Amino acid sequence: MDINEILDSIYKLPESSKENLQQYITEVSFPKSFGLMEADKVIPYIYFIKKGMVRAYASREGNDITFWFGHEGETVVSMKSYVEDKPGYENIELLEDCELYKLETQTLRKLFNEDIHIANWGRKFAERELVKTEELIISRQFKTSLERYKDLMRDKPSLLRRVQLGHIASYLGITQVSLSRIRAEIK
Repeated sequence: MDINEILDSIYKLPESSKENLQQYITEVSFPKSFGLMEADKVIPYIYFIKKGMVRAYASREGNDITFWFGHEGETVVSMKSYVEDKPGYENIELLEDCELYKLETQTLRKLFNEDIHIANWGRKFAERELVKTEELIISRQFKTSLERYKDLMRDKPSLLRRVQLGHIASYLGITQVSLSRIRAEIK
């Protein structure tokens, strides 16, 4: 996905502001299984996914618990690092070879102070991330694993083809055996 499309999907910038922002964005590529972000470290970058799939997870008692998947057009960010310059909670692993756009957080903050349009873009970006987090929390609290799986089928069908069942089961908070039962029930 082109960086212009990604930036515009967050908030439509005037062309001069978009050009100013884009001069600080670089393209990077990493192989499948690469650890893009590590928990308990300050991550000084945000990334936008041009091509590929990633997952966010936390490790607890030797188990990885997946809580988010990202694909083309989405932003990969440690909000704790982005907002507070503090170590984040999450690990980000690439599930496929990925092409990403990379932007240094410190540079983005500088641009916020120089250009009100970029500052508004940053506000919309943060608001969008907050809504995604809120939706995730509400889904985990009030929906069954079957309902969450059906949501994935409806909202992110490509994810079900591109992600290992073990990661999907972890995301749903169930075992792979339970996921198999859900999938059989739906067929």
